[in-house]
Amino acid sequence: MNSYPIHIKPFGDKAILVEWPKEIERSILDDIIIFKDFLRTEGYDPGQWELVAAYNSLALINNKTKIDFKELSADLQKLYPLRKEGVKQKSRLWKLPVFYDKEFGIDLDEVSEQTGKTIEEVISLHTSATYTVYGIGFLPGFLYLGGVPAELELPRRAAPRLHVKKGSVGLARKQTGVYPQDCPGGWNIIGNCPVPIFDAEKKDPCLIRVGDRVQFYSIPRAQFDLHTIQAEVGLDLLTKESNSA
Repeated sequence: MNSYPIHIKPFGDKAILVEWPKEIERSILDDIIIFKDFLRTEGYDPGQWELVAAYNSLALINNKTKIDFKELSADLQKLYPLRKEGVKQKSRLWKLPVFYDKEFGIDLDEVSEQTGKTIEEVISLHTSATYTVYGIGFLPGFLYLGGVPAELELPRRAAPRLHVKKGSVGLARKQTGVYPQDCPGGWNIIGNCPVPIFDAEKKDPCLIRVGDRVQFYSIPRAQFDLHTIQAEVGLDLLTKESNSA
């Protein structure tokens, strides 16, 4: 099991942030998840502590009281070398349908021009990769997916849009993701996913978690319209392909 230099810093009066090297690496994410699971066995129970893993960090948020930074930092520094891998979290593979069309993929032409690829090649590249869920934010259920093919790595738009449609699938540098609701956004939009990622009315609002994997597949307009209607009447359309170590 790999070890990394970690840095611990305050994150408000009820939270602390543990940081790993600033690299997008699956091995680093795995180490964060291992440490998170280990802390659960060391008294950081869900009733008091919220543990949030993302990319290169683990946030520990105390839901009941203010923390003593020096004491907590010392405890985490002591526990990190002692961590051990228990029952390893299964990395689930989720399949998400996308309608890649200029009506919804409003930046397809621009992405094609910037990458020097045809629209068909852009779609093929985007659906050929298997992405890792490195974080969930800035909106509830927004998945930060790493593993974008190098040919599709593009900067964010220079001027963010005030309105991006729910389900929009975007690209930004080494990341891709699905907007879980209507909101402002600055990613390059190449399609729309009709399957809801987040539902606040459910006991578990977001079934996909950090460490899972995601694959996109292209669907025609008729299937997109059908899934949209099914989602509106509350059918659960998320499909889980497999579990793996």
